[in-house]
Parts: sequence; C-alpha cells; structure tokens
Amino acid sequence: MWDTVISLSSLSSLARRRIVCYGRRVRAINGDVKNKPLADWMRRRMNDGQRFLVLCLLAGLLCGLTAVAFHLSIHHLFEWLWRQAESRGTLGFCAILLAAPTLAGLLVGLAVQWFAPDAAGSGIPQTKAAYYNRGGKISGRVGVWRFVLGVLYVGMGNSLGREGPTVHLSAAICSRIGRWAFRDPARVQAMLPVGMAAGIAAAFNAPLSALTFVFEELLDNFSMKALGGMVIAVVVAAAVSRTILGEDPVITAHMAEDYKTSAWMLVALPLGLAAGLIGHGFVKSTLSLRAWFQNRKILPAWLAPAAGGLSCGVLGLAGFYLTGLFGQPRGSVFSIGYDSLEAAFENQLVVGVLGVLLVLKFAAVVVNYASGGSGGLFSPTLFLGGMLGGLIGVGLADLQHLVHWIPAFPTDTKVIGGCVLLGMGAMFAAVVRCPFTSLIIIFEMTGNYSLILPLMAGNVLAWQIARHLQPVSIYNALLVQDGVTLRKLPGYRGAQDYRRLPVQTIMTHEVFSLRAGEAPAAALKRIAAADQRFRAYPVLEDNGRLCGVVGHQQLETAGEVPQIGEIIRGQQLLTIRPDCPIREAANCMIERNLQQIAVVDPADPGKMTGWLTLNDIARQQNAVEV
Repeated sequence: MWDTVISLSSLSSLARRRIVCYGRRVRAINGDVKNKPLADWMRRRMNDGQRFLVLCLLAGLLCGLTAVAFHLSIHHLFEWLWRQAESRGTLGFCAILLAAPTLAGLLVGLAVQWFAPDAAGSGIPQTKAAYYNRGGKISGRVGVWRFVLGVLYVGMGNSLGREGPTVHLSAAICSRIGRWAFRDPARVQAMLPVGMAAGIAAAFNAPLSALTFVFEELLDNFSMKALGGMVIAVVVAAAVSRTILGEDPVITAHMAEDYKTSAWMLVALPLGLAAGLIGHGFVKSTLSLRAWFQNRKILPAWLAPAAGGLSCGVLGLAGFYLTGLFGQPRGSVFSIGYDSLEAAFENQLVVGVLGVLLVLKFAAVVVNYASGGSGGLFSPTLFLGGMLGGLIGVGLADLQHLVHWIPAFPTDTKVIGGCVLLGMGAMFAAVVRCPFTSLIIIFEMTGNYSLILPLMAGNVLAWQIARHLQPVSIYNALLVQDGVTLRKLPGYRGAQDYRRLPVQTIMTHEVFSLRAGEAPAAALKRIAAADQRFRAYPVLEDNGRLCGVVGHQQLETAGEVPQIGEIIRGQQLLTIRPDCPIREAANCMIERNLQQIAVVDPADPGKMTGWLTLNDIARQQNAVEV
C-alpha cells in the first residue's frame, strides 16, 4: 500500500508508537485484533485447550447466575401478580388475570416486531440455527431481550415455560465469551453446546439430563471430544443453582422408598400409547395454529401475541373456577404450573381436576406458543404428561370400585405419584423427542432407579408412536416452518429415516425465479448480474403464481422469442408437496429425468413454497451415511 518502505528503527520512539497504534486500529477495523487486554493475556499464558476449560468455568458461573435470576424473576413476578388479583373482588380478580397476559403479549409482540425477532418462541430452534448456520454466533443483545421478554410473558401469567429461554440466553452468553476469547471459528461454535448444557442444568437442577439433551437435540452424537467442557460448565451451573435455590430439582418428587416391580407398572403401556397420540396432537396443533397466524393477516404480527395472551387469560380463569368446583382453589393453567404438578404427584387431585387441567393447559400452551409468545415447551410438556399420568392412575383406581372384575389397582399416593412420573417421561419423549433425556430427567427428579423398567417401556413406546406419525421433531419443524434449512440436519440416521424425511426439511426456501412476461435476454442479464446461474428456474406469472420451469439452455437458445411464457407454453408442470418423502420425490424426478422440481402449497398448487434439486437429495443422503 505504501510507495516507500520505512524502517521503524529509523524513527523516533513517539513515531514508532503512533505507527503501532495506527496498525492496531486498522487491524481492529478489519476484525483481526480487538482491544482485549485480558483475552490477549490469556493467549500468552495458556494454550487453546486451557483457555477453553477456563472459559467453560466462567460460562458455567455466568449461565448459572443468569438462570437463577431468570427463575426467581418469573416466580416473584407471578406471585406478586396473583396476590394483587386475590386482593381485589371477583371482577378485579378476573380483570387483572385477563389484562396481565394480554399486556405481556402486546409488549412481546412489539419488541419482537421492532427490536428482537429472535426472542419469540422457546429459543431452542434459534440456538440450533445459530450453531449450524452461523458458526455459533448469537448476539448478546438477543440474550438480554430474551431474559426481559421471557420474564414478562411467563411471569405475567402466560402458559409457557422458562427452560427453553434459559437455554437460548445461556447460549448467547457463551457465544459472546467465545467471540471475545477465540479467533478460531470452531472454538466459537464449540462454546454454544457448553451454554446449552449449563442453561438446562441450572434451569432443571438436573445436570445429567442437561448433557444428554445437548447430545440428542443439538449434536446428535455422543462425542467424548465435546464432553469435557460441557461437564465443567454443567457442574458449575448446577452448583450455583443448588446453592441459591436448594438441592432439590425444580420439581420435587423424591421417594421415601424404592418401587418394587409389580403388576401395576404395566400401566406404562397405555400411558405410552396415550402420550404418543396426545404428544403428536400437541405438536400438530402447535404447528398448524402457528402457520395459521403466519399466513392469515387478520391481526398484525405484533398484535398476535396479545391475542394469545387474552386467550390464555380466558382459559386460565376457566380452569380456576372449574377446578374450584372440585374443591381445588387454584388451577395452574396460568404461568408454569408446577404447584399443580406436585399436587398430582402427592395424589391430591381428583379425576375431574386432572382432566380439566390437561385440556385447558393443552389449549393455552398451543395458543400462546403459536401466536408468537416468548417461552418454552419443556415445562408445559412435563405438566401435560403429569396430568395424563395422574388421570390414568386415579381413573383406574376409581374405576375398580365401579367395575369389580377389573384387577385391583393400588390407590396409595406412591403408586399415583409413579403414574404421574411415568406420564411426564412419556410425554417428554413424544414431544421433545429425546428418549434418553426423558429417562434420566425422571431419575434425577425422584432420586432413585426403581422406576426405570416401566419408564423405558412407556417412553420408548410414546417416542416411536410420535416419531411414526410425525418424522420431523418439533424444533426442526419450527425451523422448517420459518424457512430455515440447517446445513446439517441432526436427528436422522439410517435408510428408514431417510426414506420418510419430508422434502421440506432439505428444500431451498429462497428461490431465484423468473417472470413469464420477461424477455429471455433480459432474464439472462439479470441472472448474470445476480450471479445466480442454475440449470433451471421456476417461472412465475405477474401475480406470483407458478406457471412453469425454464432451463438455462432454453434461455440462451431462445433467439427472438419475446417472452419466457412463450418458451414454456403447453408445458406439463410436475410439482410435489412439502410433506412428500425424500425417497418418493427422488424416484419421481429420476423417472421423469428431472434435475429439479417445484414444491407447492398443498392447499394452493399455484403457490410455490420451495425448490428441490437432486443435489439437495444427494447432500442429505451423504449426511445420513456419514
């Protein structure tokens, strides 16, 4: 850059310092070096592996403190809100519990629309997208918004959980630490699983479950290479959580004695079947209603969470007064609801209360999440599973008094509590699709191993049923619904999964298209200017509807043809649906000798939703075989 080379030794000390400082500023602008004296000191004193382990300690401490602060903020805000409502009369009580979740939804909607689009939902899909598509980079600003909006939304009564948001904001903390301390992109990316594990460990106070969840949901393999740093962060985060919140897990379910293998444990089989079907219904309902909110512009996007909050208020009040009819003064449709879950575990809820809470909580969670609220699905999933387990356990105990030929079912609290735990594990396996985590989390809650056999039977049955009915797990399906295709799609291994995986998980969502009224020469110029040369392109009419596919060679040999529409006139257009299995799509393309095919909306065949090529299929097949 300079015409003359100047020796630094020939300059004065002041001039040398100015040149060095100038060079540092230039390199800082280019992103090579930043003014990080502590990070520079660590680089000089420690090698890369040592720095990583030290930073995992720091990450565990910060994530633990943040998770505890998030937990306490939600708890105290909701307790304050409930006290304020109870101190009023009936009208004031109803007004507060209708207005609070609605106001929280409005604030979340405005913040997500204008300031923090990644702060909606649970945060786990966003964490996965950051890990696979953005090298583990999550803005610290996103973490701050996630904390504030999660506290407001859940703390003011909306029926979502805190564990998913805790994962997201912990991942944001670790991403910030990684970008501060490391220049190697692989090390920055490796900090994200550390934050994810630390967040779960602190949120649930269940460190083993935190490790298995990260391996099952994010990494999709049990790599010893990834384990060391995660263990350090998990230990520190869980220690922080236990020091401040106590030794017990977030849901207290300790047993005074072990369960002995008994015939009543066969209840795990109908429980697994019911959890698999209800879990599938929960996932389908959430995705369908979420798509409805996204596609139907009846409400502005920023107002949809407020509508969800109002709906939650109505359902919560219905739950409060309906459960009161059964002698239960306070239903837990509002907020997280662990109080009712522990009451079910202690056999303090009758069949009517369990049924009401199961149905109303199901509806409230679906509408809160689908409308764009800020909160997670872990807590609601465990709640629904607990209510289902209690309903079946108490129901069987009550039924034997009416139908005497039914084999005796124990009615003691211990057995009913066991049914609640079996339901929690089975529902978690069906919805979240992490079967190992669903086993271990119940083990950590109970503190003993004696339920392992029925847990294994019920959880695996629920997982297999849900997986058969909906091959794509809820977090991956949410990414697909938002048009995000992970560069590596975890969770699918083997030919059976590959055959059933829908094309919407691997198709291209953002498609370079041509217009039917466009001249071939103009189209070629636009293709060259955008550097978007492909073998073929979808052709859309002026109203945006798909009308054909044109090849690049056809454009080059079009001659004096005035419009692309003339080239594709009379073309028999072949399309597929987003839920078409990959193998079926591949066979269809090979039979017709096609290299690409348009993916269209099942309800509107003229509306293109994606573009699938044989390269996309080959790329996914290679990922499966690795």
